[in-house]
Amino acid sequence: MRHVIIGAGAAGITAAKTLRELDNTAEIVVISKDEYVHSRCMLHKYLSGERNENTLNFVPQDFFEKNRITWIKGVEVNSIIPDRKNVILSDNQLICYDKLLIASGADSFMPPVGDFRTANNVFGLRNLSDAQEIVKYVRPQGKAVIVGSGLVGMDAAYALLEKKMDVTVVEMAERILPIQLDETAGDAYKKLFEHAGCRFILGRKASETVLDKQNNVCQLILDDKTTLDCDVVIVAAGVRPAIACVVESGMEAERNIKVNEYMETSVRDIYAAGDVAGMSGIWPNAMKQGKLAAENMCGGRNAYEDTYAMKNTINFFGLVTLSLGRGQIQEGDEVFIREDSKCYKKAIIRENRLDSILLQGNIDYAGTYQYLIKNQITLEGEKDIFKTSFADYYKVKADGQYEYSL
Repeated sequence: MRHVIIGAGAAGITAAKTLRELDNTAEIVVISKDEYVHSRCMLHKYLSGERNENTLNFVPQDFFEKNRITWIKGVEVNSIIPDRKNVILSDNQLICYDKLLIASGADSFMPPVGDFRTANNVFGLRNLSDAQEIVKYVRPQGKAVIVGSGLVGMDAAYALLEKKMDVTVVEMAERILPIQLDETAGDAYKKLFEHAGCRFILGRKASETVLDKQNNVCQLILDDKTTLDCDVVIVAAGVRPAIACVVESGMEAERNIKVNEYMETSVRDIYAAGDVAGMSGIWPNAMKQGKLAAENMCGGRNAYEDTYAMKNTINFFGLVTLSLGRGQIQEGDEVFIREDSKCYKKAIIRENRLDSILLQGNIDYAGTYQYLIKNQITLEGEKDIFKTSFADYYKVKADGQYEYSL
């Protein structure tokens, strides 16, 4: 049996590890355009110089050798031919498979603004190759413009501030981190970034570019005609699932590859997991999907049920924020807010269940909140979650340890 995996990210690596645990004799092949296994969550630490190619790795150095996995790196999959069970690589290699997992992740979305898609010094920040190119432009007092203030954009801003660059963040919304946080929590970070020297231009869009003779964007013009000088531009305007390899495969796909609860695509013996499948793109969920896909590739019939949305922890300048759940207020919701000089808390109660919670400064009881949201536990008594006694949710076991009592 030959299992082929496209992608060496969280889903792909977890799947490869699981396949080897389940089948000691199978042939396992991992194909990736990346030449290093790396955590995309840590790419900003490469920009700041805190990590290098090797310390971005999230598996042991001997992972492939120890698990007898063939790793074909530095190449892309151009096409998949399901009738022949072949994949064709960018170097014209033809790889056969019995079971195929597509875990190719997502690519940065580059909007059609001026010369963004052709200039030498405009980058996303999705892959190590992006970070390796960006650092060529990093220097003290160099001018960096970051388009987008989501987590990727703010991670990049933080890293470049550490390198003493002149950083400007352009955001079309009226606040930073608009998807992850509400105005109050986002404003707390904005003040910290501004104190560190970052400039924000909110409620504006990138509109035009000016190129120099080296095909670099030297000026970015906004929709109100504000002109920003720049040495490097980082575009953090979202991602798109990397589905180019399935375009002519007959596989059902639009913005992402369609999968069922078993991570199966519309084509027999082909599975998909992680960002490319359009599910929750956070790291733990990608790992769960990769593990489940591998189990089913080995003959299992296990359904993926963890559709719970959990946003990553944010930590800039020592201020920690944790956002759990969907975070969007709907008609009929009850909202509870607690705020003092050291912390900010916001809970959304929907149909007598905790739907979402945001904790900034003090993230105590985060495990309990996560359990209540994930399992959609009906709240007993007091609906204001911040007045609830957490003793109601725990019991002591015989060994003196605590466990949830629900």
